[in-house]
Amino acid sequence: MKEINIAKVLVKMRKQKGVTQDELANFIGVSKASVSKWETEQSYPDVTFLPQLASYFNISVDELIDYQPQMTKEDIHKLYKRLCADFAAQPFDQVLEECREIVKKYYSCFPLLLQIGVLMVNHVELLKDDPQQVVAIIEEAKALLVRVKEESGDLSLIKKALFMEAYCCLAVGDANGVLELLDGTVEAALPPETLMSPAYQMMGRVDEAKAILQVGIYQNLVVLFNYFPALLLASTDDPAKYEEILRRALTVAEAFDMKHLHPGVLVGTYIAAAQGYIVQQNNQRALDMLQQYTNIVTGDIYPLTLHGDEFFDRLDCWLDKLELGNDLPRDDKTIKKSMANVIVSNPNFAGLAGEQRFQSICEKLQSNC
Repeated sequence: MKEINIAKVLVKMRKQKGVTQDELANFIGVSKASVSKWETEQSYPDVTFLPQLASYFNISVDELIDYQPQMTKEDIHKLYKRLCADFAAQPFDQVLEECREIVKKYYSCFPLLLQIGVLMVNHVELLKDDPQQVVAIIEEAKALLVRVKEESGDLSLIKKALFMEAYCCLAVGDANGVLELLDGTVEAALPPETLMSPAYQMMGRVDEAKAILQVGIYQNLVVLFNYFPALLLASTDDPAKYEEILRRALTVAEAFDMKHLHPGVLVGTYIAAAQGYIVQQNNQRALDMLQQYTNIVTGDIYPLTLHGDEFFDRLDCWLDKLELGNDLPRDDKTIKKSMANVIVSNPNFAGLAGEQRFQSICEKLQSNC
């Protein structure tokens, strides 16, 4: 995608005005060959000629160069998917450098900057053997997110950028930064779906009323399964409470068929459960959790995409409107590697290395890559 499109503007305006390249060249004081090169994108006019050209065609300089520093939602989606695939297949530094060049070209395209920041954070684990570079790249991503937060003026983008900025702080061990960004408090939830649905019903738009409630339930399910792992790990000192948290989590998972609806968010609960059992010195239960995890991530869940099911049968329109559509932030190859590494390379499970079950689990995960 070209950002400066002066060539096509010159051709269009010259033809509209009914002048030849010779006539335009004479007016500006250059050769016909120069005008020809401008119109065929072989070169650009000297910057001192831009006001004269704009004046000749009675347009602004901005209109003349047709500068396009923005990307459409569709273009951002396509670029994100391509860069995900590149991170999985090409040298990390090479793809990272391309990301940096894209940022320079579209530094005022805030939806793109947000997604580039998310992309970098989601793929930095590929450098797990270089902790210093991991921190440096997280800080680089954080800088993009701060720019989105401070410059975009879009409340939706600001909210997402703030969350990801806090995530970056957590990733580098800056606990104070997380709490300062999020004010250290939790506001009461005010779900808009509970107001929008009856409003749609009042208008006779029953299908939309149902759809908006499904979207609300779906999103809160995903959020719920982001809470369970943290609550489990915070409760290892109370075995009875720990078991009850896990029981309730797995009951909800079964009720909504999370293994098929959203396996990517469910597996975090099994990892956390296994880690908690290690803390409680219950290796056999830890292995049970890791086996459940392995059965899911090596099963028929790929390609991993966001989708509904027989219960959530009205999500399509909402999913289509997401920044990245129904795709997840990483491609399947990278996800499979990550799902293996989080077990195989996890120091929390080092004490299981001598267990035959653990060795079989690791082999199955690695072969899945």
